[in-house]
This record gives sequence, structure tokens and C-alpha cells, in this order.
Amino acid sequence: MSDPIRTRRDGGVLEVVIDRPKANAIDLATSRVMGLIFRDFRDDPELRVAIVSGAGEKFFCAGWDLKAAASGDAVDGDYGVGGFGGLQELRDLNKPVICAINGICCGGGLEIALSADLILAAEHATFALPEIRSGTVADAASIKLPKRIPYHIAMDMLLTGRWLDVHEAHRWGFVNEVLSADRLMARAWELARLLESGPPLVYAAIKEIVREAEGSTFQTAMNKITKRQFATVDRLYSSEDQLEGARAFAEKRTPIWKGE
Repeated sequence: MSDPIRTRRDGGVLEVVIDRPKANAIDLATSRVMGLIFRDFRDDPELRVAIVSGAGEKFFCAGWDLKAAASGDAVDGDYGVGGFGGLQELRDLNKPVICAINGICCGGGLEIALSADLILAAEHATFALPEIRSGTVADAASIKLPKRIPYHIAMDMLLTGRWLDVHEAHRWGFVNEVLSADRLMARAWELARLLESGPPLVYAAIKEIVREAEGSTFQTAMNKITKRQFATVDRLYSSEDQLEGARAFAEKRTPIWKGE
């Protein structure tokens, strides 16, 4: 049996492919594998960006593996580091993650996508939260989706389980770009290379600020920035990269980011 998760490392980019035919659904064991992969990505100073996609042309990820659940996998079982799919509860992940949706993206698959920073989707991609029909709750999506798209659209998806095509998903703003299927991964890698060339300490500060500000007032978050109470901001403001950015601008050259 092939590995349920395939990875490819090229320079500072890590590609993670969910490969569990037929629907790329995730059981407890697969989730634990994904958690270790994303933990190692977070902790590896040489890696700058991750791309997450699904194998095949029909499914990105159908979410929780209901066949595994019927065989004994508990819905509240041990998903491993980072929670379901390794991403949605992974602490201190301060690097960009790109999700490339190559087909059906539903349930926990949509929750994984919502844990990414940028979402690209093929023209045939579709989206839904069908948990309501199987008598359970889309827990992470219930928290995240109403903060990402209009409340009433999010509640429509949560309460009815209806499907959105990629153009509606793009219109509501949780898909960044819609691409032909044959362009999807090329664009994901193009975007990853752009981010790979950028300042990693700034990315880290952006991600921590955005994450922490979600649960605080504007002024509280601003005070924490100006007082350097975010670890990533403190590191950035004391870094050689901060000086390099200013020097490169003054010298009209491309900056060389070292992440230190």
C-alpha cells in the first residue's frame, strides 16, 4: 500500500499531497502523519513555504473518513500534532501555506483549506460542509467560516450542507484564484517561489499578528506590536533582515533575506 501522504521538497518549498483513493479522506492514522509533516515543516529553518494538494483529478479531500469511523475510528480520537489534517490546530505555524484545490473539497477537506493562507482552485472544484447530513458538526468550519465569508452564506453552508461551485466560492472570497486544471499546480509553485524569495521574518510576524489579533481589540493588538510583545515582531525588529530591507531600498537593489 502506498503512503497516504506524499511529500516533495524543492529548495525552500514543501509540497504535501493527500493520496488516499478514492476520495482522499483522512482517518486518524493519516491525520497523525500529516501532523508530523507540518510540525517538521514549521520547525525546519530551510523550508519557507508549503503547498497542500490532493492526488488525482476528482477529489482534493473529502474530509473525515466515514468508513474508518464505522470501523472504530472515534470522531474525537487522537488526530495527532496540529489536530485534524495536521494544520488547523498547529501552534505557531508562522510560514505561508498554499492550498491547491483540484476537485471536491468538503467537510474536513474544506477545514484544511481554511487553515491555509492562500487558496487556489481548479475550475471544476466544488465545496461543501455536508456534516449536517451525517448528524455531526463541522467544528473547525463553524468557528472559521463565518469569519472568512458573509455570515449568512456561512450559515447556509453549515445548516443545509449545500454545494458551492468554484465561482461562487471565489465570489464570496475564500478562493483567491480560479484556474484551469492544467494550470493549477504550476500556479501554486509559481506563487510558492515568489513567497520563498520573500522575507521569512516578516511572514512570521504577519502570521502571528493576524492570528493573535483575531481574539483581541485593534488597540490591544497595536500595543503589543509597538511594545514588541509578539515574539516574531521582537525578532524582526532586532534582525539583520530589518536592516537589509532598508539598505537594499536605499541602494536600489534586490534585498538578500537570510531569516536572521
